[in-house]
Amino acid sequence: MNSLGIDIGGTSVKLAQIEDGHTVWTGQSPFYARPTTSQLIDAIRAGAKGRVTSVDVAGLCVPGLYDRARRMITLWVTVPGLMDIVLDDLVARALGPGIKELKIINDAVATATDVIRARRLAGRVVSIALGTGVGMGVLDDGVPLFIEGASPGHIGQVDCSIEGEPVIGPDGGAGSLEGYLGVPALIKRYGSMDEFFARVTVEDAPIRALIRAIRICHAIYRPQHVLIVGGVGTRLSTLISAMKRAVDTNLTSVARKDWTLSAGDSDFHAALGAAYLATRT
Repeated sequence: MNSLGIDIGGTSVKLAQIEDGHTVWTGQSPFYARPTTSQLIDAIRAGAKGRVTSVDVAGLCVPGLYDRARRMITLWVTVPGLMDIVLDDLVARALGPGIKELKIINDAVATATDVIRARRLAGRVVSIALGTGVGMGVLDDGVPLFIEGASPGHIGQVDCSIEGEPVIGPDGGAGSLEGYLGVPALIKRYGSMDEFFARVTVEDAPIRALIRAIRICHAIYRPQHVLIVGGVGTRLSTLISAMKRAVDTNLTSVARKDWTLSAGDSDFHAALGAAYLATRT
């Protein structure tokens, strides 16, 4: 069986095709900002580069609030062109009729699934996806935990207020993690993403907010493993050891003592995870 994973993110579309569990190709569109529906369709085509002809099943992973009955995203402020359009129609307009079946998959779950499979992680995993926005997946031995809709909760909207560094998130929430660590917030604070990655330390407010969010996750979910993934998260690997020490300092006693913290290592985790899950859901 061959399957396609399509990851529509806040700044680009990434795709990956697998066959019998092996990666055949990966592709990425040019970057965009607040794309319209037509621009999204063009981005999907650009990432595919004409390589999609006949696919047994595809997994489409998208963030935002998903209406399962209508197969629509009803709220995603950073990619307005994805809202209120039937996702099946979007993919068909971009790639034609060659996809026999389309499954909608939570993006954070897809990302975590690929990392879990590659690293053979067991137990409860919390995966925090940092990109244009902030998302989260919680999986128990690979099985997603859902609390609200297709989500374990909205970690991007959790109040992680840092004293002296007030923010308002894109959803209007005071102190939200997304208000500190979403790409628009980072560009506003540092001038560019290159400057952020060059200058950021664990003393900076965005990382302190992330540390606070991880501590909150320990109290709620008690994970064995915490993953920092997404386009921003995978590039924070140099801070992982210092972040782990900061999280562990006076951490609640309900947290597991032998937990691990690590960063993703690929921009295609979500697309690969979606392709894999599409064959099994």
